[in-house]
Amino acid sequence: MAQAVGLRRFGRRRPPRAHFRPEGAAAPEAPKRVAAIIVNPTKFHNMDSVRTQVTDGCLAAGWAEPLWVETTAQDPGTGQARRAVLDGATLICSLGGDGTVRAVAAALVGTETPLGLLPGGTANLLARNLNLPMDSLNDALKVALTGQNKRIDVGRLTVDYPENDRTEKHIFLIMAGIGFDAAIMADAPERLKKTVGPLAYTFSGAKNLRGPQFKVRVKIDDEAEFSRRTRSVVIGNCGKITRGLVLMPQAQVDDGWLDAVLLSPVGMVGWVALAGRVISRRRKGHKRIEHHRLKSATIRCENPEAFQIDGDAVGRARALSATVDPLALVVRVG
Repeated sequence: MAQAVGLRRFGRRRPPRAHFRPEGAAAPEAPKRVAAIIVNPTKFHNMDSVRTQVTDGCLAAGWAEPLWVETTAQDPGTGQARRAVLDGATLICSLGGDGTVRAVAAALVGTETPLGLLPGGTANLLARNLNLPMDSLNDALKVALTGQNKRIDVGRLTVDYPENDRTEKHIFLIMAGIGFDAAIMADAPERLKKTVGPLAYTFSGAKNLRGPQFKVRVKIDDEAEFSRRTRSVVIGNCGKITRGLVLMPQAQVDDGWLDAVLLSPVGMVGWVALAGRVISRRRKGHKRIEHHRLKSATIRCENPEAFQIDGDAVGRARALSATVDPLALVVRVG
């Protein structure tokens, strides 16, 4: 009999937790999610207004007041993003241009923490390639807070600089390039971009059209190395550039491949013909524009040339190696 009682005692279900709560006491609320906003303060004239707008949007969506962290010249966003994750943020949003996006993403590659894209730059090319809002901060914030997670590829670079035989490693999300495209970025100053927006790149491009070709040696995957005289070599994770143009029609952010294009026009007639190919999105059929798909590539220049990563001019490079890190970054999309 005693044994049966014991079995009944241990076989009884434990009362629900609410059974032990004092009568009338409310259930504890789950902690609200926290987003961190990593903002480039040089992109905004009225920072207080922008901060209020973002805070109101987070609260209206049921999130906690966001962490608000500004970038600096010494740290353009990577360190701030790492600290925000340690402080409990479950979503990290970059608020600035593509350079800020890249810096923030560098802290999130290989993690499950999603990156939200809030427009604050001139081109906002990653947002453009992901079909995200670029003209409305409110719309972009709504996607970041309520959207879906999407994994995208990340490009990894090893760059050889001529100064002191220095080698650095970087990531890129959009495009890295040597030559003409890098000269465009270098000659489009921040003040001009603030004044005329994407037209700054048009002015800079016209200024640099008559530059000389340079010699490169290119090694793609396991193929034989080849040499070219060119104006620009661009390696891309995605294909859209400003004004709806598509430089690399096959490029996709989540296909596990990188794409490359070599541009070698001669004179103004060559540039006009090349522009027609870009506008029409024709991948083949012109001897002055050469497309490749790749997992890895090495570009070696005869002399150091201007170099850019995701639209940021980063000096002059002697050589670069690029590889793809498939689906290494989580981005919030609509």
